[in-house]
Amino acid sequence: MRVLITGGAGFIGSHLCDLLASKGYEVIALDNLITGSRKNIAQLEGSDRFEFVEHDVTERIDVEGPLDAVLHLASLPSPVDYLEKPIKTLKVGALGTHKALGLAKKKSARFLLASTSEVYGDPLVHPQSEEYWGNVNPVGPRGVYDESKRFAEALTMAYHRHHGVDTRIARIFNTYGPRMRMEDGRVVPNFVMKALRGEPLTVYDDGSRTRSFCYYSDLVDGLFKLLQSNECRPVNLGNPDEMTILEFARRVLDVSGSNSEIVFITPEDQRTKDDPQTRQPDIRRAKRSLGWSPKVDLEEGLRATIEWFRSRV
Repeated sequence: MRVLITGGAGFIGSHLCDLLASKGYEVIALDNLITGSRKNIAQLEGSDRFEFVEHDVTERIDVEGPLDAVLHLASLPSPVDYLEKPIKTLKVGALGTHKALGLAKKKSARFLLASTSEVYGDPLVHPQSEEYWGNVNPVGPRGVYDESKRFAEALTMAYHRHHGVDTRIARIFNTYGPRMRMEDGRVVPNFVMKALRGEPLTVYDDGSRTRSFCYYSDLVDGLFKLLQSNECRPVNLGNPDEMTILEFARRVLDVSGSNSEIVFITPEDQRTKDDPQTRQPDIRRAKRSLGWSPKVDLEEGLRATIEWFRSRV
């Protein structure tokens, strides 16, 4: 099997490269390195079964030889990134998905889209199942990321129905683990870095917003099983163990052994506008169609993640 992974030098993309390479796949990682890093794939470079191509996915993609699958993971999912680069975020979701689908069609390859739980917006249904259409503000600052993924899903299904491309759609919920960027801005690296530096952990409002955290190894296992499956409908991939942000902050402090304080603030910046109040995946479809469910509990995953960040502080 020969596969191409866009965003292959990113957090999830690089771990997926590792998994597929370990299973004997020939892997081509494509990345423009805006948010990815060559350090994430350094362990694979030099292998005759791995190739890195520095390229912007919004431009035409040319790959010599056959491809069995195209896995489109390129995106700018962090608020730090999509608020700073809103047009680029939309282009990756629209033009990037179009170029990746065009390559899959040309090569008669299976296509997997890494979508997101953000397609559900600030949900009015809880937990969120794949049948829920979402509650997204298309003109808010988060809309550039949310709508880029909603468009990417629509385009993927159009290629599936109109061109007969064999497609898969994964809706990824909050995922964490080694190789996350320290400056990522999302809650896991934000809390972990502050805990390790002894700085206060800032919790918005009363900390009652909820999230569900999935360790990276479970997530990439789910992506692999989805790629191998016959399920062409969207599939939620995430850990259904929901907790409040305040509870999560306390867990980070406990596992890290930090004496940092927890400080409550009322957010006023654009990063939190339309921030979902709840987030919990309904994973019944993943269990039925893929035989998949997460295995790593939060304490085990947090311990490994914190040690990885600690070694780099």
